[in-house]
Order: sequence, then structure tokens, then C-alpha cells
Amino acid sequence: MIAFRRVADLWQRLDVVLRDLSLALLLGVATLVPALHGQGTQVGDLPARPFDALAYLVIALECLPLAVRRRWPAVALVLVSLGFVLDGLLAYRTFASIALPIALISAGAHLERGRRLTAVLLSVAYVPLAIALNRLGATERLDGYVVFYLILVLAWGVGAWLRNTRAAEAERRRHVAEATRTAERTRIARELHDVVTHHVTAMVVQTEAARYLTAAPDRLDSTLSAVTDTGRRAITDLRHMLDLLDPGHHPEARASSTAGDLHALVEQTRQAGQPVEFTEEGTAADPAGSAEFVTYRVVQESLTNALKYAHGAPTVVRVRYGKKEISVEVSTEGSGSRAGSPGGSGRGLTGLRDRVDALGGEFSADEQAGGGFVVRALVPAGSPS
Repeated sequence: MIAFRRVADLWQRLDVVLRDLSLALLLGVATLVPALHGQGTQVGDLPARPFDALAYLVIALECLPLAVRRRWPAVALVLVSLGFVLDGLLAYRTFASIALPIALISAGAHLERGRRLTAVLLSVAYVPLAIALNRLGATERLDGYVVFYLILVLAWGVGAWLRNTRAAEAERRRHVAEATRTAERTRIARELHDVVTHHVTAMVVQTEAARYLTAAPDRLDSTLSAVTDTGRRAITDLRHMLDLLDPGHHPEARASSTAGDLHALVEQTRQAGQPVEFTEEGTAADPAGSAEFVTYRVVQESLTNALKYAHGAPTVVRVRYGKKEISVEVSTEGSGSRAGSPGGSGRGLTGLRDRVDALGGEFSADEQAGGGFVVRALVPAGSPS
């Protein structure tokens, strides 16, 4: 099997003319086999004529142009057609005459320009051929000529079908490639949004708070240290994400943000000045799984929005790990302040909804009756990584 694959690979590497030349030579050699004399594509039904020196030239004219049937299909078709006409008029009735339907199929499949003109000219040329055969004593009736013409049209149609099928497949692959690129760009945009927005929002809020702590050196120092820690985490997450996007990254690399990081995420948000109550029930089945990763992103984006739109307001995070699903609820009261926090683009919640929907879960983000907002997600557990 391995040897066959190697031979197939070597064959595909050959120039297309060399590959098609093998077909031309094979047809030429087969034509010389006595048992195949009088066989092939025939019209007119003239009495067979014995081979002579001119017969071999006719055979060569019919067979050899097949070597360029894909590179120069029009040239191959014209030469093969000329050889077929000579074959029919001289009544050699060679097996090489089957080169005509082969050339027609190839022209229908590979001819790029002048397709209609070529078809019209060949159709017109068929009429004087039929008349000439009839004057030479051919016994073919009119319906026989019509049937033969329809067979040639069918050969051209097969080639046209192959051409359309190949074009449709190329278009399908182009659409798949474009959809893949779009999905990858969307995924990268989501990852960048999740990583950068959360860390930068925390840094902005912490820095804004530091402006009012100049009179309290101890609190100022701790706040600036928190800003530094947040920046370092941002750099670490960005580097890890770039490693994942690199095709040559280590295969054992995994997402840096998993369920095990929720405590660190909540603590970072607290350092940014957001009072967060965190409740966790159960344990993650697979800390590196897709469900746990999406759970982390839901909590991260929700806390980022809390920093942006309700800074300083009490926030409650509840995560429960079940056997079949992970439930997440993040609620924030509406009594906080937006001062100093950057605005949002709305991309975060849309990305979360898409992430949860992709795993077959449920997602909602609503305002609460008494103010604030609540984010809920139900993520199926055991989703493939």
C-alpha cells in the first residue's frame, strides 16, 4: 500500500503532458493489435480498407494530440478531429478513432475560451463530412448520422458537466476556507476582547482610584501594586493566547483561563474595588474542558461589566458544577458608579451568547427590577475540548 502511494505521488508530480502522453501512446499501441482492427468510433459504414503507410500517419494524428488534451484542449480537438475525418474518408476504421470522444470530453472540461464558437464550428464541419461520406458510397442513413452527432454532443456534455462539477467544488472549498478564516478571526477577536478588556478595565479603575489616595501612602502603594499585578497577568494571558494561535506551539499547551482560576479572577476584581461575593458548589469535572472554559469567560465578562457600569456595587457570583451542566449566575446591584470606567462595545455579551450556544447551553443577560443586572448561563458539562 505504501509503495502504491509513492508511485501515485510520483505520478501526480509529473507534468500533465507526460501523463496524458501515456494515454496517447497506449491508444496508439492498442490500435496496432489485429483483434481491434475495425473497432472504434465509426460513422458512414464504408468498407474497411487495409492499413498502409498513410494509415500510421492517421493513427498518429488521432492519438498523439491527446498528450495536450488538458494543456491545449482546442489544439488537441482540432488535430484529433482532422485525423478522425481522414480515418473516416479513407475507411481505415482504426481503433484510434475513439480519440475523438476523448478529445471532446477533454475540451468540454478544460477549454476556457471560445467554447460556443468551437462547438458551432465542429457542428458545421460535421455536415460536409456526412455529405463526403455519402458520395464515397457510405450506407449510413440520415438517422444514423443524427445519432452519431448526438453521441458526440453527449461526449461534449460530459466534459461540460465535469467542468461545472469541478468549478462548484472549487467554489465550495473557497466558501469553506472563507468561513473558516472568518470563524478564526471571530474567535481571535473574542479572545482578545475577553483578555484585554477585563485586565485593562481593572487597571483603569484601579488607576483612577489611586488619584484620590495621595494622602494615604499605604493604600496608594497597595493600589499601584494591584495595578502592576493586573498588568503582569494581562501580559501573561496575552502571551499564552499568542502561543495557542501559533501553529507551532507546544501540543500540550492549554487554555490559560479555566475553572481553577475563578478564585484568582474574583480576587483581582476585588482588588479593583469591586465587592464580590463568590459561591462555588461542586468541582469541575475537567478544568481544561470547553464547558469550564466558557464558564470562566462568562464570569470574567460579567465582572468586567460590573467594573464598567456599577463600580463599587455589591456583586454576587454563584457557580454550581452538576453532573450534566454547569450553572452560572452573576448579579450586580445598580448603585455603583461609572466614573473613570471605559465604555463598552456590546461585543462581550454577544460573544458569550455565541460561546454558550455553540455548546448547546442557555444564556441570558437582563436588568434587575430593583436596578443592576444579572447574567445567567447554563453550560452542558462534558463538552469536548
